[in-house]
Amino acid sequence: METKFTPWRMNYIKRGDNPESGGCVFCAIAAAEPNHDAQNLILYRGERCFVVMNLYPYNTAHLMVLPYLHTSDMPGLSAAVAEELFSLTQRCVRILGEVYAPHGYNIGMNLGSIAGAGIAEHLHMHIVPRWSGDVNFMPIIGGTKLIPEDLDGTYQRLQPAFR
Repeated sequence: METKFTPWRMNYIKRGDNPESGGCVFCAIAAAEPNHDAQNLILYRGERCFVVMNLYPYNTAHLMVLPYLHTSDMPGLSAAVAEELFSLTQRCVRILGEVYAPHGYNIGMNLGSIAGAGIAEHLHMHIVPRWSGDVNFMPIIGGTKLIPEDLDGTYQRLQPAFR
């Protein structure tokens, strides 16, 4: 297996290293003032959950829906938080369909680090739009994934749809 070092990701991880956020990057992003939402890639703030773009996306317009509550306990979510989490997931799919017209989606959670969660202590729903042409020879031959749109461009396209 090839190992790629990505030292620039440490800045993202370290953003959560403050006592007020409990060391969680997601809590730090949520606690930031709303006037920093574009910088933090927050597209929407609900009552109990928020929508954020993945800073290290698997594909263009990879979104995440998270509760403000710092928890990894999926069964322990209140009905109100669980309802808003799923409702915002539906809204994300609708908006992505309108703005990007993907051919399909990967939607889900990795609960626990053994299941692949990069930030296991704060559950989050991934919404990854997929197109028939997004899988090509680059990941197979070159071991490299290409994302055809920069994060700012994606944010500018999606943010008006969340207003």
